[in-house]
Amino acid sequence: MRITTVIIFVFFQLYLINAQTSLKEINLDFGKYKVGFKHYTSIDSTRTYQIGNEFNNQYIYRPIPISVWYPASINNKNSKQLSILNYLEILKEEEEWKDLPNSFLLDWFSYLWNTPQNQAHLSEKVNAFTNILAIKNKFPVIVYAPSYEASSIENFTLFEYLASNGFVVISSPSRGTDTRLLEGGSTKDVETQSRDVEFLLKEIHKYENIDPNKIALMSFSFGGLSNVITAMKNKNIKAIVSLDGTERYRYAVLEKSPYFNLDKFDIPYIHFAQKDIPKKVLISDKIPDELNYEFQLYDSLKHSFIYSYKFHDLSHSYFSSFGVLFANRDKRQDKSDKKIMSSYKLLSEQTLQFLTATLKNNQDVKIMIEENLAKHNISDSLISRRNKKPIQKAFDYTDFNDIAYYQDYQNLISLYKKTIIKHPKLKLEESMLNTLGLRLSFNPLKIEQGINVFLLALYLYPTSANLYDSLAEVYLYKKDYKNAITNFKKSLELNPENQNAINRLKHLENKKSIED
Repeated sequence: MRITTVIIFVFFQLYLINAQTSLKEINLDFGKYKVGFKHYTSIDSTRTYQIGNEFNNQYIYRPIPISVWYPASINNKNSKQLSILNYLEILKEEEEWKDLPNSFLLDWFSYLWNTPQNQAHLSEKVNAFTNILAIKNKFPVIVYAPSYEASSIENFTLFEYLASNGFVVISSPSRGTDTRLLEGGSTKDVETQSRDVEFLLKEIHKYENIDPNKIALMSFSFGGLSNVITAMKNKNIKAIVSLDGTERYRYAVLEKSPYFNLDKFDIPYIHFAQKDIPKKVLISDKIPDELNYEFQLYDSLKHSFIYSYKFHDLSHSYFSSFGVLFANRDKRQDKSDKKIMSSYKLLSEQTLQFLTATLKNNQDVKIMIEENLAKHNISDSLISRRNKKPIQKAFDYTDFNDIAYYQDYQNLISLYKKTIIKHPKLKLEESMLNTLGLRLSFNPLKIEQGINVFLLALYLYPTSANLYDSLAEVYLYKKDYKNAITNFKKSLELNPENQNAINRLKHLENKKSIED
């Protein structure tokens, strides 16, 4: 009866034993907010898709099932507290078995097992409610990319925990380009999932309760590859959380992406890794030794604050709620259920701290992240950690222009004098200043700002005939003929062959004589 699929990047486990866990025993200390949940399907009309198990040639627009967890207000009479079974019913849609009887759920999907312990999970109540109103505040948002061919709800316990602490979490399943199945973890698969993540980045702007300036990406396993590429493509991402992301193990797949660019990855990044795999498992499962210690992305990134944690009691599968609750255990290497649940709780807490520091700018939490974990009663036997600070990029004209923009292009000469002391290698090119000055000046609402740019440019390049000519054109556009004439004449003094200045002056003199 069980339908099997190829699962990669989750290391194959033999000698399995049943797990005995519960949400209550994970014992997360939830935050002050109630948790709302909704699930719906949107459509990406730019791509087509086939329902594989319908065995026909019909194409539809790509469906994007979407799950959202959010801070909510007090329950109303229509609200309903969900159970784990309610979450698993979403699998039927996402796995494209919408009419599957619930009684088949634990038999049907390869990552669920029909054991007495797992049957007992189905009736457990979760912390999320449906039909509950979202709080109208603006909250940071986390866009989640699941593991290989996995569901949007695979980490529902972590999502609820984050929502209860003031975050919105949005997720969609991991699907292939043309059907639900991926083609083996290729760069094409990565790009497809990245496009789905970008669809969610657009979708979040439909919500009134999110802060569009505070967006983080989070992923598990294969989703880590797509999130790294997404962050390299989108500069509005503020941080990345990776739950044993495959970017640690499959760096070569990243490098093949046309969007791969280490210089465009400059945001805080935290990677939580599984424990070292025992030697006997490496040998029997033909896993290369370097998987335990190599992390080429960590070594290669230069412009980010990077944190790399290794959880000594977690194997790969247990970085998700599904894994903790439903996965069978590998007695060759897995720790006890108690240790797995404790480590998953610690993983959730560390994720919350990182997101609070990066998206909510909590200075106390930032200090805590920087300090040694031992100072906060987190034993080295549970986690080992390393981090590195970014190599600062050279301060260039774009950085200067950002500062100038935020002060509305006022007092630019003073700003330049202060900046050049801190960044003596700063070079503001004449052509850049000329183009920026004209661009601002031709906006009727920004003429004075444009003139300020030209005044800075002439401070730096006082013998530029072209800058005087451009400034004269701005005054002419403004109908300030006196200053236009003055600057055209100055341009001609520096370049007597400036035909534009000759023509403009002749026109202005004729205009003046007619007016007289």
